Amino acid sequence: MATVFLFIAILAILILVHESGHFIMAKRARAKVEEFGIGFPPRVFGIKKGETVYSINFLPIGGFVKIFGEDGEEKKDQRSFSSKPIATRALIIGAGVMMNILLAIIILSIGHTIGLPQVIDGEGAGAQIKNVVVRIADTAKNSPAEAAGIKVGDIIYAISSDAADITDTTDITDIQNFTQQHLGQKIIISVRRGDEIIQKDIIPRVNYPSGEGPLGIAMIKIGQVSYPFYIAPLKGVESTFAITLDTLRAFGKIFADWFLTGKLTEDLAGPIGIAVITGEVQKMGFIFLLQFIALISINLAIINVLPIPALDGGRLLFLAIEKIKGSPVKQKYEKMAHTIGFAVLIFLMILVTFRDIGKFL
Repeated sequence: MATVFLFIAILAILILVHESGHFIMAKRARAKVEEFGIGFPPRVFGIKKGETVYSINFLPIGGFVKIFGEDGEEKKDQRSFSSKPIATRALIIGAGVMMNILLAIIILSIGHTIGLPQVIDGEGAGAQIKNVVVRIADTAKNSPAEAAGIKVGDIIYAISSDAADITDTTDITDIQNFTQQHLGQKIIISVRRGDEIIQKDIIPRVNYPSGEGPLGIAMIKIGQVSYPFYIAPLKGVESTFAITLDTLRAFGKIFADWFLTGKLTEDLAGPIGIAVITGEVQKMGFIFLLQFIALISINLAIINVLPIPALDGGRLLFLAIEKIKGSPVKQKYEKMAHTIGFAVLIFLMILVTFRDIGKFL
């Protein structure tokens, strides 16, 4: 239950930040904001302050800012959205995405000041490294590690056999050499999972598939890397840029696979899947959760900027068409496109949610 509340709180913050971008930019453009809503209708309750109703709505899957004239009406009214120049309207629509990216930069900048977990591989000048561990990055199917119950995210704490042991497990090469010396023999691997130390009996394979190794695990050396306060913001921008590129590549692969096979990849998670992952990340520690929130914020920004009707990117697409043809698309066609786009998105969310129920619950 605590995980559910944590997930809802994180989602609410990300939605609030995103919609605040639209709200602030609309106010700066002197457009009339009629409603600022968290969640989608039906409305649970609302408070009117000034000219704007601030509402909490029943469906907690998003949010909205309702701006006077956004459906093309009242073009002669200076406070109408539709009366604003295309560039101004584009800034209002794109501000939500920009706020999510800005949030990620701020979070990662704070993280780089405190010390973010990252792979240790020749860090730059000024970096301070602490809490170095070797973490399980992957387990192969039908491998000794999977059979023993070793999970992704486990930290290798110690390894022992009847004749020898390793207590300093911060060197991947030492772990690999110890394993090679005990092929076909029982060894005990102690892993730290959350606050627990768990011992696993495991027998390294003598014969094993190429690329898997005797145990069937992939390991990474991770430490908390921090930077001085004057370098951390630059690292925050750098990390945000790198994560955004990686996420774009991942989305490209998802859409390519969907187009070619007609199937959604198993790596795609819906609200339930993300809630479960949030619980697992929380167990790993606050700094991991902080990094995870930045990752979700970047994902939310990328999803919203996709040129799909009903999303911010779809609305920007219609503005681009208006700019090219010199006049706006007829409102009935744009409304139809957004309605269909919204229905498709809801269908995909339901589809992924049902798959998550079978996968995670």
